[in-house]
Amino acid sequence: MGHNKNMAMDTKCVHSGIQDEALGAVVPPIYQVSTFKFKDADHGARLFKGEEEGYIYTRMRNPTVEAMEDAVAALEGGYKALGCGSGMAAISTLFFAVLKSGDHLICSESVYGPTISFITTILTNFGIEYTILDSSNLDAIKNAMKPNTKLIHIESPGNPTLVMSDIKAISEIAHNAGAELSVDNTFMSPVYQQPFELGADYIIHSMTKYLNGHADVVAGIIITKNKDDYTHIRRVLNHLGGTIDPFNSFLVHRGIKTLKIRVEAAARNAKIIAEWLEKHPKVEWVRFPGLKSHPQYELGKKQMSGSGSMISIGLKGGFEAGKNLMNNIDIFQLAVSLGGVESLIQHPASMTHASMDKEVREKANITDGLVRISIGIEDVNDLLAGLEKGLNAC
Repeated sequence: MGHNKNMAMDTKCVHSGIQDEALGAVVPPIYQVSTFKFKDADHGARLFKGEEEGYIYTRMRNPTVEAMEDAVAALEGGYKALGCGSGMAAISTLFFAVLKSGDHLICSESVYGPTISFITTILTNFGIEYTILDSSNLDAIKNAMKPNTKLIHIESPGNPTLVMSDIKAISEIAHNAGAELSVDNTFMSPVYQQPFELGADYIIHSMTKYLNGHADVVAGIIITKNKDDYTHIRRVLNHLGGTIDPFNSFLVHRGIKTLKIRVEAAARNAKIIAEWLEKHPKVEWVRFPGLKSHPQYELGKKQMSGSGSMISIGLKGGFEAGKNLMNNIDIFQLAVSLGGVESLIQHPASMTHASMDKEVREKANITDGLVRISIGIEDVNDLLAGLEKGLNAC
């Protein structure tokens, strides 16, 4: 089934990327092969020249991988997509494809941590300038623009503070200056946010999270809007080699079939839990896009069709309260990542960011009492009971 833009999201999740197989398979089989044979020398020549569609080598193209890529492209309303071995493979491939020595990159400060590390420790080796800023502040972006600014990269809502950036307004700033905008849409998924409709030029996902949804795959993807961008980035990805394999593609494609019902079930739980946390005496503040107390609640309603299932809270008891919550909570698993069927919780100050200097950490708004929660699809009363037990120990 092709990219029928009129299909509802539920139908797209189930049917996108499914082509009529020669043997009538209801789902695309796993082509667990490294290489494909040619009919004759001329056929091989035509494939290498791009004169004929077909498969040569799995790093370049593979039917199982392409079926998954087409499914994600359909969900995001894009032209084609490029499956990558991880979210960071997607980020690094896109940056290397779009930027060259002497270019300037603007990146939101509230993005996946390794994205910042990649920019500041690796991209700089190739003569690429950067500015890290609060992308929710449009004036800050306007003031940071330079004649050599080629790309603005944002994540909205941001990680882990759930700050939101105005995708439409930022795309206009970028395009007026001859630059492009890439949006990491991992937190919202295509179910709740459509960055291409808001003016983005590229969309990135860590498919490890909601798209796969079962905590058993590490994968990323880049979605493009047109053939030229796709062809160029495909060439770069083929040379960098950070491609996804057929088996993981099969698992992601399988996960996508239930994407909408999983995302919606988790979001229903998250709304109830966020409202409950906001009233809890041990909790100083709650950040959740679906709460009216969120500073950018109205922006969220404008550019997202749902609130997602990520919650950040600040504990009144600070660092020790965070540790006590981690050590006494039930149901929630202490783990990084997000977007799976299971609920996860982590305390950055004592876990993921423990090695970071406190001053640097707090400058990025990762305070001692900050706790990040990924809500899953368990029974909401069980989740509330688990949280109550943990918070009682704070």
